[in-house]
Amino acid sequence: MRASRRLAPLVVALMGALPLAQAAALPSLENALDQRLDGDRSGACVAAAVIDGERLERAYRCVDPAAQSRIEGRVAFEIGSVTKTMTAALLATLIERGELSLDDPLASLLPAGTRVPEFEGQPILLRHVVTHTSGLPALPSRMRIADPANPYAALDEDALLASLADVRLAQAPGTQVTYSNFASMVLSWALAKRAGTDFESLLARELFQPLGMRDAYVAQAPEGVTAVKGHLPGGQPTSAWTFPVDMAGVGGVRATLDDMVRYTQAQLGQVDAPVAAALVRTQQPVREGIAMNWMLATPEGHTVHVHEGGTGGFSSLVAFDRGQGRAVVLLSDTAVHTMGGLGRLGLHLLGLEASPGEPRRPATPPGELLDALAGDCQLEGAGMLTLSRRGDELMVQAAGQPELAFGYDDAGEFHLRGVDAVLRPQRAADGGYGFVWVQGGGELRARRAGPEAPAQPLPPAEVLRGYAGSYPLMPGFELDVREREGGLYAQATGQGEFALAATASADVFAAPAFGIEIRFQRDADGGVAGLELHQGGNVMRAGRR
Repeated sequence: MRASRRLAPLVVALMGALPLAQAAALPSLENALDQRLDGDRSGACVAAAVIDGERLERAYRCVDPAAQSRIEGRVAFEIGSVTKTMTAALLATLIERGELSLDDPLASLLPAGTRVPEFEGQPILLRHVVTHTSGLPALPSRMRIADPANPYAALDEDALLASLADVRLAQAPGTQVTYSNFASMVLSWALAKRAGTDFESLLARELFQPLGMRDAYVAQAPEGVTAVKGHLPGGQPTSAWTFPVDMAGVGGVRATLDDMVRYTQAQLGQVDAPVAAALVRTQQPVREGIAMNWMLATPEGHTVHVHEGGTGGFSSLVAFDRGQGRAVVLLSDTAVHTMGGLGRLGLHLLGLEASPGEPRRPATPPGELLDALAGDCQLEGAGMLTLSRRGDELMVQAAGQPELAFGYDDAGEFHLRGVDAVLRPQRAADGGYGFVWVQGGGELRARRAGPEAPAQPLPPAEVLRGYAGSYPLMPGFELDVREREGGLYAQATGQGEFALAATASADVFAAPAFGIEIRFQRDADGGVAGLELHQGGNVMRAGRR
């Protein structure tokens, strides 16, 4: 069960959309918030604003009305990935000045000698970065996570740039949309270096000050501004996320509701500022369904720009229809990504969705469901989980970890208390139940553990000794592989040793209890030259030393 490491990407469905051509009156903001939050198990607070032409409405609501003061006043929320639209605006200012083009290679913004991956001679272009089609993975391979509750804090520029050399593109850039915080961090860093200043100062100069976003910041809070405390679903406070300043364009901006109202009014063309043309440029489609870090929906021939964001303790959403002069801003002090996010509420407030969504209220799970889920399960790309029933509760235990109790809500999902993770039951074809594990922005499917396949015999000791060596996965973090008494073992820096089992594939070994697969790579002479470590959908590569 891994700690959350990702900034939440957009998850919005235009289901049951109302026809914009009717220009129906927008729903009541306060009523919509009350309906969505009443009794919700998240314990969340939401600061919201709706813009309809010249009309501006604000509201503040919490599941517990007594908590409302925590989101009122000059208080700044982590806006997460909505920051990416601001990074796109900085890039667009350079395009407007004729200094850059979306067809420029990403490598042209990086120091000479930086190894940037290509696919059969096709480079990653800037247009690929702002449409999440670069082919770069979600996170840098050399990203060291010293504190899972604040995962980006320890990343440095050496690890960021060196991680580019670890990537092998599986297809041409521009082919497939794969959300990449890695690519956004590289762009953020590159724009700051090009400007000869830090990213926070660049944002202040080009965006915050011209738009009157007086309280927005990355690391240095303006006098009188207080940082909102973030929460996990259920109300438990959690750590703030901090970013290296020059990489903060991935999701590191903090802003008040008033700041985000000004930003959104500017997107609607209601603020006269030098950056206005750049904002318009960011709104233009770059590929189907995506502008420059804005996701696009086109109900009834209108264009709606949306981006949702989230960090370990916050959720956010900005959506607007420039043609209708309508927009919505939602800022929550609670991470509700695993509970469906804020998308449906936002679309309802734009008049595009009939309902703001139902609150998730605590419930008692059916006994037959608890019985059906009980047993040992294997998570794809991760380890084994043991589920068991204890009265009306479902318990879970991972290898080497304490047993934990799930809560349950009336949406039919189980959730861990104190960890932002969800178990989502799914009816199987045979009438039984499987489940999907949702955590850290990703989904892992589970399969029921059946009879174990016959173990594959290990190669002879002299062959195993050919894999032995030290493999540096990232600075200060190595995997040592050794042969001992006819077995093969691995040990990562600061962790315990574990045994590797043979698989049906040559040069591929596994540690199923930890969801680890190691694929050794050979050079032209047939010697072992490196390895790939696969775990939880992530791949780390290392040469042999």
